[in-house]
Amino acid sequence: MQQSTTSSSVAFEALEALKRSPLPALRQLVVEETSELLILKGRLPSYYYKQVAQETVAPFLNGRELLNKITVLVKG
Repeated sequence: MQQSTTSSSVAFEALEALKRSPLPALRQLVVEETSELLILKGRLPSYYYKQVAQETVAPFLNGRELLNKITVLVKG
């Protein structure tokens, strides 16, 4: 999965925080931004990872809402 952001520094900072994560799966996420939202996209192996990703970008919201569109790949 390609990593991408808008040209915003908020999305860039959030993506950089994910890239520094000790969890390699979080480094593959996509961060997008609108004037009202910060959007997380990608696939992760667990709901725990999804929550960690959300908490990682939370400090960068700057008044925006977080839309977590991460898909959890459930094996079954």
